Formats: sequence, structure tokens, C-alpha cells
Amino acid sequence: MRFNWLATVVLTLSGAAFAFNAVGCAHHATRPDQKGASGQVSSHGLIPLRDFFRNPRKSDFELSPDGRDLAYLAPWQHRMNVFMRPVDSSTPVRLTDVTDRDISDMLWKGNHTILFLRDFKGDENFQLFSVDTVTKKVMSLTPFSGVRTELVDDLNEVDDDHVLIGLNKRDREIFDVYRLNIRNGKLNLVAKNPGHISGWMTDHNGHLKLAVKTDGVNNTILVRESEREPFHELLTTDFRTEVSPLFYTFDNKNVYALSNRGRDKLAVVKLDLKTGKEHVIYARHDVDISNVTYSKRRHVLWDALYTTWKMKRHFFDPVLRQLFLKLKRQIPSAEIGISSYDKAEDKFVVLAWSDVNPGSEYLYDSTSDKVTKLADTAPWINPAKMSPMKPIEYTARDGLKIHGYLTVPRGMAAKDLPVVVNPHGGPSARDSWGYNPEVQFLASRGYAVLQMNFRGSTGYGRRFWEASFKQWGRKMQNDVTDGVKWLIKKKIADSKRVAIYGGSYGGYATLAGVTFTPHLYACGVDYVGVSNLLQFMQTIPPYWKPFLEMMYTEVGNPTKDAALLRAESPVFHADQIRVPLFVAQGAKDPRVNIAESNQIVAALKNRGIDVEYMVKQNEGHGFQNEENRFDFYTAMQKFLAKYLKPTPPTS
Repeated sequence: MRFNWLATVVLTLSGAAFAFNAVGCAHHATRPDQKGASGQVSSHGLIPLRDFFRNPRKSDFELSPDGRDLAYLAPWQHRMNVFMRPVDSSTPVRLTDVTDRDISDMLWKGNHTILFLRDFKGDENFQLFSVDTVTKKVMSLTPFSGVRTELVDDLNEVDDDHVLIGLNKRDREIFDVYRLNIRNGKLNLVAKNPGHISGWMTDHNGHLKLAVKTDGVNNTILVRESEREPFHELLTTDFRTEVSPLFYTFDNKNVYALSNRGRDKLAVVKLDLKTGKEHVIYARHDVDISNVTYSKRRHVLWDALYTTWKMKRHFFDPVLRQLFLKLKRQIPSAEIGISSYDKAEDKFVVLAWSDVNPGSEYLYDSTSDKVTKLADTAPWINPAKMSPMKPIEYTARDGLKIHGYLTVPRGMAAKDLPVVVNPHGGPSARDSWGYNPEVQFLASRGYAVLQMNFRGSTGYGRRFWEASFKQWGRKMQNDVTDGVKWLIKKKIADSKRVAIYGGSYGGYATLAGVTFTPHLYACGVDYVGVSNLLQFMQTIPPYWKPFLEMMYTEVGNPTKDAALLRAESPVFHADQIRVPLFVAQGAKDPRVNIAESNQIVAALKNRGIDVEYMVKQNEGHGFQNEENRFDFYTAMQKFLAKYLKPTPPTS
């Protein structure tokens, strides 16, 4: 099991809700009433900054189970709210009136109720809300202070009035499972967590029959025949060996899972719940399988998803393959995915995107083979003025192959350019090909952007991941450094005009870069990054504590490995930082405590190093409110321009 414990949170109402993990558009945003947000270039020839980071005009369309209505998110009072419209009408109805923080995800529960999660000021203690599409009544279903709600199963196939949720109400470190009545908020305990359960799973009838137990290093799959019986152990693996159940087989007797047991790459397997044996359904030698989708109506596997330099799919189902062929004929110049569909599986919401296009959403009616555009996510973005993202590969100093992406400003030669090196967060995550508003913004300002999937990034197999253990600031950082040197050797980068910028783990990599290899960089931008690994391990959210031993193995134990963690913590070596730094932090961040940023800023200011510090009091691990994004990217633009002196591409 890989715990992506530092990645910027993207909490989705998943599980039984979506059969497709649609890949596509990064919905960053801005206000529709802002000047300069029309897609036109400004008087000085630049695409307005806010065009890259404003809220989408409309996004995240979801079909009601009966296929008659569409719910979607759109701005109101500068915040993303829930709207609805009939499939055969373009007249919208606003259902929520949130003004303090965007609603970022939602799903239908039956044909007349929509559920959504939201937190407050970025604390990640999400509450579940419902809104009645007829009366517009909004109700908090889990109004518990300091408690986090997680959806276990929406039960849409079996029960219109209830969902299964996890709450850490009794104990902040663990989640019990409750059956929640969405009409009146009544809770009934279904399963009390004995103390070590890290995940729960239902069968297709909504019965809670599988759980995963962890001691922080070893994971045990527990199963039972029915909810009347106790769980018993099926198999145990250490966390390096991943066996991740996805969903039950259609007879509810076994499960489909992603597993690297006995192999390096994650494969699709059928797991026998009596013997623990696996039958491989689909595997690749080059990359992990990331997900499997299926038809709820026809009870067949649809496809397996994986990413090389682009997301790809292996079709199990000829019906789905034909559906995609029909879609490609009507939407030919884009990558496509399906994000929602009705219960009859006749109507589908289709996403279409590319590296230069934030994307569009379409409604496809398979009975008539008709595609209707629902909305462009960011119609003010002109793809012809964006910069292509190209795959690259280089060899790290120890011989490991590192894959990544290089974006060169449109119309510019890849020679002697100012470069922003952008390591991703996670670290158990990866960069992928597609529209990235940060990358396109930087390219529009004249910077080439290097993204690399350093060791520890997901998708490249177990050995590649394990090569990152206890390598923060060491081999993981070498992979970043070697990418910079590769750019300089290729004469793509001007060696005197290289900056490093990243968020979350990427923020740590930024601090490590300007600390341990200060000669490489002209400046750095740290966004919610870790500076003190010893302190970080002691300020994690309580519900991460079951994974502490795993984190100790991956990063280091603050007691046994104190010297290692001190050596890898930039704050203890701030005297080595010689270049200007810009730091941004959310005051309510539950993952990277504000003390991480306070310490590094104080250490630099005490030495007279130029450091700019931005703190947003109403944000957590990453800035969600668009006015805060505007402030951050405006300050970053000014900061980078001061030290890299780019020449923006002509309009």
C-alpha cells in the first residue's frame, strides 16, 4: 500500500460513485467578472495572469441516475457552487450559495438529491452536505467540529435514502463506519474500528464485507461472508507489496484488485477470497496499471488505465471500445475520457482535453450517436497561444532512467532559456501529460518548464518507488539536480537563469535545492513545503498516525534516524542558502504545519537573505480560493521576473 501522505489534497466522492477515473483538466481558476479575463492579450502582450487561475465557467458535469438532469459546478459570488439543469434545456438552477470556500466535488444520490463535501479554511475536516434539487434545501449531514467525513459507499444501486460513511468522531486517529440517512441525518453504527482498520469495502449489494488492517508496516486484508459474521484474515503483506482491492466480482464472491505481489509492476488480478490466490487479468512490463472500470448494468469489465507519457487504456469490453471509436470520430483532436453516465448507460458525460487545451465537456447519447457540447472549461484560453508539453528522458548519476516533461515557450527555440524546474508533490504521485495552468502560465512569461518523475514517483513499479526510501534530500534530490544539469548540457537552459518551484513535497525539494545545490539556482519558490523533517513527523494529522511506521521506513524515524533527518532538513542548513526565496503557506494547513515555513523564513531573515513570505489565514495545504491564487501567482510572477529576467514570447 502506498500512502500518498504529502500530496495536495484532492478529496473525491469516490468508491461506488464513479466507475471511470476520468483524467483531464486541472480546474484552476478566476472570477468571470475580472478585467482582462476575456482571453485577449493585455496591452503589454501577455495573456492576463488571472486567465490561467480563475474558476472554470462550468465544470464537473454529472448525470442523474435517470439521465434527465445534469448537475455541475459554476461560480457564484466568486465561489464554485452547485447548479442543475435538465438534459434537454440550457436553463440553470443554482442549488447552493456558498461564499467562503469553493465546493470542489459532488455526486447524485438518487434523482433528486446531490451530496457534496466541504471543509472550512482548509482544515480538511470535511463535512458531508445534501441539497434537495426540488426544494433547494441544504443540510449538513455530519455537522461535527474537528471530525473528518469519508464516503465508503454511496449505495446508489441499492438504497435511495442511505450512504455508508467513515467518521473519526469517536477517535480522531481511526474511522468507524456508519449508515447515514440522507433525509434526516440519522446515524447507525455499522462497524466499529477496533483500532487498526485503514480502509473498508462493500460488495455490489452495499454489504460491508472487506477491510484492510495495518500496523503501519504490514497490511492485512480481512473478509467475511456477511455482515452478521466476524472478519477473518485472508492475507498479509508488508507495505512494499501492494494488494489493493478495487471492487467485488459481479457474483460478490471474489474481488478485482491491483497487485504487485510477486512482480514489480501493479497488475489487474482477480483475488480469491477463500485462498488468497491471484489470477492475473492484465499486466504490463513497463508501467503500473492505475485503475479498472466496469459496467454496473451489464456486469462486465470495461477497461484498465495506465500511463506511459500519456494516459492509455486497455479495453476488455468491445462495446466500450466501439463507443470510444464513435466518440473519437466526433471529437478527433483531443484525448477523451468518460466522467459520468446514467443508470441505463445510454448517456455519458465526456471529457476532452490536451496539453494546450484545458478541455471541454460533452453529452453523448449512444442511442442516437449524438454529441452535444455542454461547456468549455476555460473558454478564455486560446490553445493556439499555449505551449506544447513534450516527453523527455534522462539518466540519473546512478544509472536510473528518469522520465519527465519539458515545455518550451511557444515560438521560442529551446536554447539558452530561463527555466523553472518544477518537482511535483507527493512524493508518491507523478506528473502526466495534459493541460497544466501553472506550466502554461510560466511558459507564457518566457520560461521553459522542466517536470520530472524522480524516484519515488508512482506508476513506474515497486523498485523505482523503493529506490526513494530515506532518500529525501539525497538521491531523490539528485534526480532533480541531474535534470537541471541535463538541460544545461543540452544548452536548453541558461545556467545563470534557473529557478526551482514546487508545492508540498515539491516545496521541500525547492528548499533542498537552494540549500544543498545553491550554485544551480538563481532563486526558489517554496509553496507549503517541509523544512524540518524532525518536526514534520510530530505535527501530522491524527488520522495519519496508523501509517507512522510506514512513514519512518520511507523517510526516517525521528528517534532512530535523527541524524539523517537533521541532515536532510533545510532549516538546519539555512546558512548554505545564498539565493532569494519566496515562501507561501496556508495558516490552517493540517499536513505541513505553518511552523515549517515560519522556521525557514526566520532563519533566512536572520542572515539577511532576501525572503518574501505570504501567509493566507483562510487556507490549508494549497490555496483554494481564487483571490488567494491570484495573489500568490502575481507575487511569484514578479519574484521570478526580478531574478530570471525572461523575454516573454510575442503574442
